[in-house]
Amino acid sequence: MSGCEARDAKKLVRSLSGLRMVPEHRSARSPFGLDEPPWVPDKECPRCMQCDTKFDFITRKHHCRRCGKCFCDKCCSKKVPLPRMCFVDPVRQCAECALISQKESEFYDKQLKLFFSGATFIVTLGTSDKSELMVCRLSNNQRYLVLDGNSHYEIEIVQISTVQILTEGFTPGGGNTRAIGMILQYKVPGSEELTQMKFMASEDFSSNKKLSASWLAAMHKVGKTSEKAEKS
Repeated sequence: MSGCEARDAKKLVRSLSGLRMVPEHRSARSPFGLDEPPWVPDKECPRCMQCDTKFDFITRKHHCRRCGKCFCDKCCSKKVPLPRMCFVDPVRQCAECALISQKESEFYDKQLKLFFSGATFIVTLGTSDKSELMVCRLSNNQRYLVLDGNSHYEIEIVQISTVQILTEGFTPGGGNTRAIGMILQYKVPGSEELTQMKFMASEDFSSNKKLSASWLAAMHKVGKTSEKAEKS
């Protein structure tokens, strides 16, 4: 096994919440991941935290795997995939958390897969007057934005501070717009200064413009999801 494969190795663990497939090394965890929340202790929860139903022999307590709060079965009956916590199977969640997880599942099922496959852009670093045609994709461990052309860059997702999507086609009446590029600002390890990189869809690859626009939309989702992970 190579050093990279060793860092990205995963293991199956069982917690109170269920089976999880997690990285063996915490440093290899996805920037979109969430830690399991601590459960509200049973003794501190005599009633459902949603409908206020009193718990007894018949009305049992259930903990939401996403927020850790305590609910009755009626308020915490949904079992929904929770990939951000690396659960192998769908897990019990309260109605509010289930809705959030269902929306995130679309990101994992669609945008993230598209982001792995990559797209082609004209890339300009900083204030340089030189640009380079590069393929941009997300690394398999979800930790880096990888750019390949004559040059090679790896930008750590957690070091990206801003993502500005560039569009065209806007009209005062609210007409359709499409993404044509983006501007990233990020920190290079060991430096406190921000580096800027500009991506533009290539006019020479008109057949791939739709793919590039979809990829840019995925990048926008990546930024939002990463921000939510940091705040959680």
